[in-house]
Amino acid sequence: MSAENQNPAETAKTTEEAEQAREEQQAQSPEEIRENIEETREDLGETVEALANKADVKAQAQKKADEVKAQAQAKADEVKAQAQARTRDLGEQAKENQSSVAIGAGALAGLLLLVLWRRRSS
Repeated sequence: MSAENQNPAETAKTTEEAEQAREEQQAQSPEEIRENIEETREDLGETVEALANKADVKAQAQKKADEVKAQAQAKADEVKAQAQARTRDLGEQAKENQSSVAIGAGALAGLLLLVLWRRRSS
Protein backbone atom coordinates (compact mmCIF):
# COMPACT_ATOMS: atom_id res chain seq x y z
CA MET A 1 0.00 0.00 0.00
CA SER A 2 1.48 3.37 -0.95
CA ALA A 3 1.75 6.28 1.46
CA GLU A 4 -0.86 8.14 -0.63
CA ASN A 5 -3.50 5.50 0.17
CA GLN A 6 -2.77 5.39 3.92
CA ASN A 7 -4.33 7.67 6.46
CA PRO A 8 -1.98 10.12 8.22
CA ALA A 9 -1.94 8.15 11.49
CA GLU A 10 -0.83 4.97 9.71
CA THR A 11 1.80 6.90 7.76
CA ALA A 12 3.16 8.40 10.96
CA LYS A 13 3.20 5.02 12.66
CA THR A 14 4.96 3.43 9.68
CA THR A 15 7.46 6.28 9.60
CA GLU A 16 8.11 5.92 13.33
CA GLU A 17 8.63 2.16 12.96
CA ALA A 18 11.00 2.68 10.04
CA GLU A 19 12.95 5.31 11.97
CA GLN A 20 13.14 3.04 15.02
CA ALA A 21 14.37 0.13 12.87
CA ARG A 22 17.05 2.38 11.32
CA GLU A 23 18.22 3.47 14.76
CA GLU A 24 18.41 -0.13 15.96
CA GLN A 25 20.30 -1.13 12.83
CA GLN A 26 22.83 1.65 13.32
CA ALA A 27 23.39 0.45 16.89
CA GLN A 28 24.33 -2.99 15.61
CA SER A 29 27.85 -3.97 14.68
CA PRO A 30 28.54 -5.01 11.09
CA GLU A 31 28.83 -8.64 12.23
CA GLU A 32 25.41 -8.47 13.91
CA ILE A 33 23.95 -6.99 10.74
CA ARG A 34 25.48 -9.82 8.66
CA GLU A 35 24.07 -12.42 11.07
CA ASN A 36 20.69 -10.72 10.92
CA ILE A 37 20.80 -10.72 7.10
CA GLU A 38 21.81 -14.41 7.02
CA GLU A 39 19.04 -15.30 9.45
CA THR A 40 16.53 -13.36 7.37
CA ARG A 41 17.71 -15.15 4.20
CA GLU A 42 17.27 -18.53 5.87
CA ASP A 43 13.78 -17.57 7.06
CA LEU A 44 12.90 -16.33 3.59
CA GLY A 45 14.22 -19.55 2.02
CA GLU A 46 12.11 -21.65 4.37
CA THR A 47 9.06 -19.50 3.65
CA VAL A 48 9.56 -19.79 -0.11
CA GLU A 49 10.00 -23.57 0.20
CA ALA A 50 6.82 -23.86 2.27
CA LEU A 51 4.88 -21.79 -0.25
CA ALA A 52 6.26 -23.86 -3.14
CA ASN A 53 5.16 -27.05 -1.39
CA LYS A 54 1.67 -25.64 -0.85
CA ALA A 55 1.46 -24.59 -4.48
CA ASP A 56 2.60 -28.00 -5.77
CA VAL A 57 -0.84 -29.55 -6.20
CA LYS A 58 0.52 -32.58 -8.05
CA ALA A 59 2.85 -33.45 -5.15
CA GLN A 60 0.04 -32.94 -2.62
CA ALA A 61 -2.27 -35.19 -4.64
CA GLN A 62 0.45 -37.86 -4.89
CA LYS A 63 1.08 -37.66 -1.14
CA LYS A 64 -2.64 -38.03 -0.41
CA ALA A 65 -2.91 -40.93 -2.88
CA ASP A 66 0.04 -42.65 -1.18
CA GLU A 67 -1.60 -42.20 2.23
CA VAL A 68 -4.92 -43.63 0.98
CA LYS A 69 -3.11 -46.51 -0.69
CA ALA A 70 -1.25 -47.32 2.53
CA GLN A 71 -4.51 -47.21 4.51
CA ALA A 72 -6.21 -49.50 1.98
CA GLN A 73 -3.29 -51.95 2.09
CA ALA A 74 -3.38 -52.00 5.89
CA LYS A 75 -7.12 -52.65 5.85
CA ALA A 76 -6.70 -55.40 3.22
CA ASP A 77 -4.00 -57.05 5.34
CA GLU A 78 -6.28 -56.87 8.38
CA VAL A 79 -9.22 -58.40 6.51
CA LYS A 80 -6.95 -61.11 5.07
CA ALA A 81 -5.69 -62.02 8.55
CA GLN A 82 -9.26 -62.15 9.86
CA ALA A 83 -10.33 -64.37 6.94
CA GLN A 84 -7.41 -66.73 7.54
CA ALA A 85 -8.24 -66.98 11.24
CA ARG A 86 -11.91 -67.61 10.46
CA THR A 87 -10.99 -70.27 7.87
CA ARG A 88 -8.74 -71.96 10.41
CA ASP A 89 -11.55 -71.90 13.00
CA LEU A 90 -14.07 -73.30 10.53
CA GLY A 91 -11.63 -76.07 9.57
CA GLU A 92 -11.26 -77.04 13.20
CA GLN A 93 -15.03 -76.99 13.66
CA ALA A 94 -15.48 -79.16 10.56
CA LYS A 95 -13.02 -81.71 11.95
CA GLU A 96 -14.87 -81.74 15.27
CA ASN A 97 -18.22 -82.03 13.51
CA GLN A 98 -16.86 -84.75 11.23
CA SER A 99 -16.05 -86.86 14.26
CA SER A 100 -19.54 -86.24 15.65
CA VAL A 101 -21.15 -87.12 12.33
CA ALA A 102 -19.09 -90.31 12.08
CA ILE A 103 -20.07 -91.34 15.61
CA GLY A 104 -23.72 -90.54 14.86
CA ALA A 105 -23.61 -92.48 11.59
CA GLY A 106 -22.00 -95.44 13.36
CA ALA A 107 -24.66 -95.39 16.07
CA LEU A 108 -27.41 -95.19 13.44
CA ALA A 109 -25.88 -98.08 11.50
CA GLY A 110 -25.64 -100.10 14.70
CA LEU A 111 -29.27 -99.35 15.55
CA LEU A 112 -30.35 -100.29 12.02
CA LEU A 113 -28.47 -103.58 12.24
CA LEU A 114 -30.04 -104.30 15.60
CA VAL A 115 -33.53 -103.63 14.22
CA LEU A 116 -32.85 -105.83 11.17
CA TRP A 117 -31.41 -108.64 13.34
CA ARG A 118 -34.47 -108.56 15.63
CA ARG A 119 -36.82 -108.74 12.64
CA ARG A 120 -35.06 -111.78 11.30
CA SER A 121 -35.08 -113.39 14.69
CA SER A 122 -38.77 -112.88 15.14
